[in-house]
Amino acid sequence: MSYKMKLLVGASSSKFFHLNEFIKNLEKNGIETKLVLDSDFADGFPSRKMKNWFSSNKKFKDLLSNFKPDVIFVDRTKHFALEASKTDIPLVIHLRGDHWAELIMARETLYKSAGKKVVINKWDQIGEECFKKSKLILPICEHLSKITKNRYSGKPVETMYQAINPDNWFHKKGMKLKHPCVGILQSATIWEKTKELMILPEVLEKMSNVHFYWAGDGVYRDKVLPLLEKYENFHWLGSLEYPDKVREFLTEIDVYALISGIDMSPLTLQEAQLMEKPVVATNVGGIPELMKDGETGFLIEKDNPKELFEKISILLDNLEKTKEMGKKGKEFVKDNFNLDKISNDFLNHLKKHNIGDN
Repeated sequence: MSYKMKLLVGASSSKFFHLNEFIKNLEKNGIETKLVLDSDFADGFPSRKMKNWFSSNKKFKDLLSNFKPDVIFVDRTKHFALEASKTDIPLVIHLRGDHWAELIMARETLYKSAGKKVVINKWDQIGEECFKKSKLILPICEHLSKITKNRYSGKPVETMYQAINPDNWFHKKGMKLKHPCVGILQSATIWEKTKELMILPEVLEKMSNVHFYWAGDGVYRDKVLPLLEKYENFHWLGSLEYPDKVREFLTEIDVYALISGIDMSPLTLQEAQLMEKPVVATNVGGIPELMKDGETGFLIEKDNPKELFEKISILLDNLEKTKEMGKKGKEFVKDNFNLDKISNDFLNHLKKHNIGDN
C-alpha cells in the first residue's frame, strides 16, 4: 500500500519496544517515521518532577519544526498528546485501556486525598481535551470501541489491535521452575484487574502439587501478595526483564493463566500463545477477542475459582490436548495480529478518514 506521509509517534516507555517494530513495518510502505519518548518532549502539571510543572514545551515545538509531521500518533493522553491537540496536525490516539473506568478506580483507591484529587481531575481534563480534539481514536479491541463510540458518538472510532512480531517469541532455556506449573504474567497497576488474583487461594489449596508463578509488580501488589504467599506452591518473581526474561518464563511454564478483572488487549495473552502455551483467561473486556475458547485455551467467568481449577486440571491432565491447543494458539495469533496486518489496518483507517496522505 503506497501512502506518502511523515508520521510522528509519541510513546510511553512501556510500549516503546512494540511501537518501534510497528513503525519499522510502516516504513516498508514508504512512510517516513519518527518515534520519541513522549515525556522527553512535553511535560507539565501533573508531573512527578515539580520543576517540569511550568514547562514551556519548547522541545515539542522544536520537534515539530524539525520533523514537520503530517500526523501525530500517541499511545496515551498525557502532555505530549495535549500539545499535539493544540496544533493543526491531525492527532490519532491508540486507546489501550478503558480510560474512564480506570479514572473511577483510581479515585476510589489511590487518589482519595485532596491533593491526589486535584491530580486525577487534571488527568481527566487533559484526556477529555485530547479525545475531543483528536481526528481519530483507535481503541485496542472491539469491546473498547463500543465503549468509546458510546462516549463520542460523532467521533471517528476504529478498532486497531496490538501488533506483535511472532519472530520475537521463540523458546529460550534459562529459567528453572518446579513442575507442573502455571505461569501468571500480569502487572498490578489497576485494582480491578489485580484483585481477581484473590480467587487464587482456593485453587492453591486444591492443587497443592501444582506450582503457581506470578511475574509482575505494581502499586497494588501488597494488597494481594500476602494472601498468596501463605501457600508453599505459590511463588512471586517480581517484574521480569522484557523481552528476554519473559521469553524464558513462557518457555518454561506448562500453562499460562490470565486472572484479570478488567483487560482490553493484553500482550501477554498473545505472547503466551505464540510460545505455544495453552491459556486460561478470564472472560472480561477484549480478552475473548485474543483467543479461541476451547481451541487455543479456555475462557472462565470472573470470580469463579471452581472453573479456574477445572480448566487448569484439564490442561495438566491431558498433555496431548495441551500441545494441540498450543499449536493452534500460535497460528491464531500469527494470522490475526502480525505486524503486516495491523500496519495495513492502521493505514486503511487513516485513508478511510482522509488523514495524512499527501
